[in-house]
Amino acid sequence: MILSKNLISAKSIIKTFTQGAKLVPVLRGIDIEVSKGEFVVISGPSGAGKSTLLHILGALDCPTSGKVIIDGEDIYSSSDEARARLRNKKIGFVFQFYHLLGEFSCLENVYLPKLIAQNLYGKGESNLYPGQDIRKNALEILSLLDLKNRADFPPAKLSGGEKQRVAIARALINEPDIIFCDEPTGNLDSQSGEEIRSILMRLNREKGRTIIVVTHQRDLFSDCGRLINIRDGLISEEFVLQEVK
Repeated sequence: MILSKNLISAKSIIKTFTQGAKLVPVLRGIDIEVSKGEFVVISGPSGAGKSTLLHILGALDCPTSGKVIIDGEDIYSSSDEARARLRNKKIGFVFQFYHLLGEFSCLENVYLPKLIAQNLYGKGESNLYPGQDIRKNALEILSLLDLKNRADFPPAKLSGGEKQRVAIARALINEPDIIFCDEPTGNLDSQSGEEIRSILMRLNREKGRTIIVVTHQRDLFSDCGRLINIRDGLISEEFVLQEVK
């Protein structure tokens, strides 16, 4: 049953954490709707609840109350297994500190989510080694991000900007509908930050990916889609930065 015409619809999202005997409200009732192909920037001061909201929208963390509907599915009424499948097949994540696996090469980091999807959701016996098609797919994505010559490098030998591009390549390997980015430029110098912003814009405007970015660097994304500003766990302002063409 289709519950929403939007790709993402979040209703009355409340998140409260417990610190000892004290309840700490982080999100106080958030409503957000995101259409397919949008570029949404979520900004606000530290502690406003931006990353918590992103994790809830991306099926990484359950709200205390409220609903998140992705592509017609009420994800927090679904099983843990269904949410894991959703994350693997429809969602890509990019984080501030990359979360690359140091014991694997860049190529292996990129194709790992596809290998997991094949083993968990494909047919036949589990396979610990990628087929040629998976390797080829990963190399093609690395090439698009000017990283083919780094395919066999371990992450430790990459610059911060290169690590983030590998993280973006990994997020793209399963062809997700939505890419969630949590401070993707927050750990980078200004030039690398501009490069990452440009890549995300290109993925949105040329490839039609739905992009949701949490950032302190509001000015860096000033020509992207729609801004949602959060303060004290509530939406304080929302407006279009630039229409997506």
